Amino acid sequence: MGKGENAMIELLARLFIRGRDALAPSALRRAYGQLCGAVGIGLNLLLFAVKFFAGSVSGSIAITADAFNNLSDAGSSLVTLLGFRLAGRKPDPEHPFGHGRMEYISGLVVSGLILLMGVELAKSSLEKILHPEAVVSSPLVLGILALSVAVKLYMYFYNRSIGKKIKSAAMSATATDSLSDAVSTTAVLAATLVGQLTGLHIDGWVGMLVALFILFSAYKSAKETLSPLLGQTPEPEFVEQIQQIVRSYPQVQNIHDLVVHDYGPGRVMISLHAEVPANGDLLQLHDVIDNVEHRLQKELGCSAVIHMDPIVTDDEHTTALRTAVAEKVQAIDPRLTIHDFRTVPGPTHTNLIFDVVVPYDVKLTDEQVRQQVGQLVKQIAGNYFAVVQIDHSYVL
Repeated sequence: MGKGENAMIELLARLFIRGRDALAPSALRRAYGQLCGAVGIGLNLLLFAVKFFAGSVSGSIAITADAFNNLSDAGSSLVTLLGFRLAGRKPDPEHPFGHGRMEYISGLVVSGLILLMGVELAKSSLEKILHPEAVVSSPLVLGILALSVAVKLYMYFYNRSIGKKIKSAAMSATATDSLSDAVSTTAVLAATLVGQLTGLHIDGWVGMLVALFILFSAYKSAKETLSPLLGQTPEPEFVEQIQQIVRSYPQVQNIHDLVVHDYGPGRVMISLHAEVPANGDLLQLHDVIDNVEHRLQKELGCSAVIHMDPIVTDDEHTTALRTAVAEKVQAIDPRLTIHDFRTVPGPTHTNLIFDVVVPYDVKLTDEQVRQQVGQLVKQIAGNYFAVVQIDHSYVL
């Protein structure tokens, strides 16, 4: 964030967030979100009033539509404010993971409102294209439109800054909405000027271009807010932080099967498997895993459940076999990895039992992977049989 954006945030925060230095991170985040929603309601209602007046005076469908767009934005800001309030509710028996996803839902509702406004503006603009009318302009109307652009750009930078500061998809959607409003009002201003200077009736055409831009913005916002609701992959930086913490303990040989469950900001749960030496002391290893879980909670704010996988680390033959199998598997696709490797010798053959992690974008089916792995394992020794469990990665 730039210095200007920081100053803008700090000024409003000092005025409206009392005792913010003493607030917990989750409470401070909620306070910023509610502040942004309240400011949005006030500014959008003001813009609706002045632009509705300008549209009535000039007879411009584009200006009037833009005014009602601001009215819908006030409703969007109200949805955002309510979303942050509901998301901050504590867990209860019916919702033990909290209500954090209400923030994502509010962002999706905002995207829906943007979409609705785009459709309505497109219909009004089409009517104006089919039946063009002269637009009456004046310095007052032009001044109102210019002021509206400035206010919407201010709101865009403010919402974007807040969205980055608190990592909120809902606030990012609101910022996109504000930017689309600034662009649409700029287009309306340009159409008004062209109409005044040349007499060309392009009000409806400009309104249609604005409508298409708004529809595209609605699509982008919906995509950004719907993704965490569907269960998106976690940010690579977050995954890297988890791996660094877990692997910082020498008893942990490797980790796999990492899954991140996002129940809303501040409501993240993770589960993973940690490979530990099979010959280690069980109680000591359990204490290490407990320490890892507590550290993940303290440093990353996420609840962790870690499963211990014992692996043989003191047998050279098993270690050499594991390395050889890993190389064979990566010959199929460099992104394939193995874990939970163990051997079960028998009088006629030896079973090599292990899991193969297959990313979702690998073109081979699970059965094709099994068959190819089995054939490659036999190249190591004819009496080796691969018993393969296929896993899929939930992180990038």
